[in-house]
Amino acid sequence: MEKRYVQHAVEPAYNNEDFLHSDAARPVRILAEYLSPERQLRERQIRNTIIVFGSARIRSAEQFQYEYSVLKKHLEQANDGDRPDVERRINKLKKQWEMTQYYNDTVDLCGMLTDWSKKLPHHKRFVICSGGGSGIMEAANRGATISGGDSIGMNISLPYEQFPNPYITPDLHFEFHYFFMRKFWFASLAKAMIVCPGGFGTLDELMEILTLRQTNKLPGHLPVVLYGSKFWKKTLNFEYLVEMGLIEEHDLSLYRICDTPCDAFKFLTEQLTELHHLQTDDAPGFSAQKSEQ
Repeated sequence: MEKRYVQHAVEPAYNNEDFLHSDAARPVRILAEYLSPERQLRERQIRNTIIVFGSARIRSAEQFQYEYSVLKKHLEQANDGDRPDVERRINKLKKQWEMTQYYNDTVDLCGMLTDWSKKLPHHKRFVICSGGGSGIMEAANRGATISGGDSIGMNISLPYEQFPNPYITPDLHFEFHYFFMRKFWFASLAKAMIVCPGGFGTLDELMEILTLRQTNKLPGHLPVVLYGSKFWKKTLNFEYLVEMGLIEEHDLSLYRICDTPCDAFKFLTEQLTELHHLQTDDAPGFSAQKSEQ
């Protein structure tokens, strides 16, 4: 008896979503998170960035005032059983007020750096790049956007907290699943780094870059600003690591602590001008502190 074979339509592997989301296709997904940003950044001729790290939980002054007014209304309307919880939330929020200054300063600093960068030849511009979320990341993208420059957002897919902010240049918004690919893109184009107050994620990013610099795994010199001496002197005690012989004295020169946008701007632009051999007419000074608040 003649055998008959029934032809079934088979989906090409590159269109097979079950395969692409399987464990077997993990190398394909990793490669996609390398190739897609590489193509987009190349098309936009972006070669240099200034990366900005900091907490997603730091609010702008406007956001703080809005949340505070909402909680005050809740307190006025709360019954006796709910009042302790609302009061606790208000007290917790009040502690965040002083942190809003870091948001404002980041807007100013990134605006100043963008104004400076826009006066450079296109192939030497330093584009502000953040993690793409809220808080300090939003402030960085916001400052660049207000000054009329591009800004990059390298977002990470998380179950909470991390949503893209509205100040990222639309075609420079990248979404990552893998932390290590996101970190690769942060480091590969970075010519300078600003680190504002933050939690575990910020500390992770800071320590990785400092380790790469300490071990000469990053090409060239990468100036690092730790912004906010009050925060960093309470959070980190690198001098104790020197005292105990765990790092060298000269490792303390891997970063600079700054307390004002003008100080950070002066340090970074001087470093970038020297390191990248920018001519005087390529690197105009900018001494006035920017303020859009």
